[in-house]
Amino acid sequence: MSPAEFFHRNREIAGFSNPARALYQTVRELVENSLDATETHGILPNIYVEISLDASDESKVTVTVADNGIGIPLHEVPNVFGRVFYGSKYVIRQTRGVFGLGVKMAVLYAQMTTGKPIYVRTAPIGSKVEGEYSLLIDVGRNIPYILKMRLRKKERNWHGTIVRLTLEGAWALVKKRIEEYIRRTALITPYASIRYKTPEGEIVFKRVTRELPKPPEKGLYHPRGVDIEILKEMIRSMNSDDATLKEFLTRNFESVGEKTAEEFLKWAGFDPERRIKDLRVQDLELLASKMKSYDKWRRPRSHTLSPLGAYLLEEGVKRILAPEFVAAVTRPPSSYGGHPFVVEVAVAYGGEIQPQDTPLLLRFANRMPLLYDEGVDVSRKVADSIDWSVYKVKFPAPLAVVTHVCSTKIPFKGVGKEAIADVPEVERELEAALRDAARKLRLYLVRLEKMQEVKRREVVYRKYLDEVVRSLSYITLIGEEQLRRKFEELIARELGRVSLDEEGGDSSAN
Repeated sequence: MSPAEFFHRNREIAGFSNPARALYQTVRELVENSLDATETHGILPNIYVEISLDASDESKVTVTVADNGIGIPLHEVPNVFGRVFYGSKYVIRQTRGVFGLGVKMAVLYAQMTTGKPIYVRTAPIGSKVEGEYSLLIDVGRNIPYILKMRLRKKERNWHGTIVRLTLEGAWALVKKRIEEYIRRTALITPYASIRYKTPEGEIVFKRVTRELPKPPEKGLYHPRGVDIEILKEMIRSMNSDDATLKEFLTRNFESVGEKTAEEFLKWAGFDPERRIKDLRVQDLELLASKMKSYDKWRRPRSHTLSPLGAYLLEEGVKRILAPEFVAAVTRPPSSYGGHPFVVEVAVAYGGEIQPQDTPLLLRFANRMPLLYDEGVDVSRKVADSIDWSVYKVKFPAPLAVVTHVCSTKIPFKGVGKEAIADVPEVERELEAALRDAARKLRLYLVRLEKMQEVKRREVVYRKYLDEVVRSLSYITLIGEEQLRRKFEELIARELGRVSLDEEGGDSSAN
């Protein structure tokens, strides 16, 4: 059975279980591909998303997504959209998707439900030629079936990709979910301009900053993150019969120098000068086991990651949630199972956030919004485990929590990639970040309470000021204006004129 045939029969595994979920998943895959084609290459994203319904049959939904990315090499287009598990993201670095499945599953679902091919128009950056394609997937052989292909000279100096699909979808059931996905995408990408058009109208999210996060770099495996098959592939790719175990470790693994390799191999009972071609399966099994249990490896470096940063996260939260106060925290890099990860958290309060009995939770993984399966996500577990009264928050409260986990391998609970598993290291970092941000919120709320108390006292003083001034002027024969100035000075001294700025509060909250 070919991969295309497998997912044709088991589409639920990839999140295409019904027309509503399939439509959401299609929009998500196309938008994330567009963002990867722009921000990863230092281009400020301009994304256009349009959803239209067939006039004669509203169950047939057409999704169009256009971007200003680097485009797709013209000879690669058929495979990129017509061959399952064909992709360009199989490297050790942070990416939104790594399966080589997403958009191909959308193509499969479209031809299963409407029989219509995918339309692709792309212009690679720097190319003088653009291409137009109309294609399907040959399910039995897992190869593209090209219905139409046309190459032509660019009409204007543009680059990017336009993709259009028509599939069976339940627009009425999922339109709020898709709009929320677009809103959250705008939150986590404040540097992107997103135009979203639907049968009900159009929403435009203008970029609020031109600053892009630093793109991730390619990296090597960490010794704790390998298994026997990975070791076999590495040995095959070295193409050297004379390479020793020490050379093998120093060339193929992150943060492993000659001294570290020698110390590990002696500890594991291997000769550092043993040739890798002489290793048997039993040796590889022992080597993989020892690599996982050795406790003196250095932690993975974070150059393969691209966290958003506290500033951009705060800007994104202000753009979408419009809170009265926001504080963001980016934790230092950590690791689990040999995979580096960074946790970012923002806490927003007041403003346009509606009061709720529990914190409003917005989850992200590698800058992907996660909308489904919130109840089983580790972020929900951590947010609910915190005693918010310690931080001066009394429910119902206008409180929102934003969590972002970026890693070379997000520990998702399933292929649908909608919930992060309860990995102890990730849970610990999430709690530390959330408590750090919550402490900043507590400082703000304490200052706010103090200001409110000052205002209350000032209102009381001024309520009786005129009467007191008149009475004292009558008794002391001092002019009312002079007495009033004295009392104004006295009130100012008494109340201290406390302000958030003077107390070191967040200026964005004023």
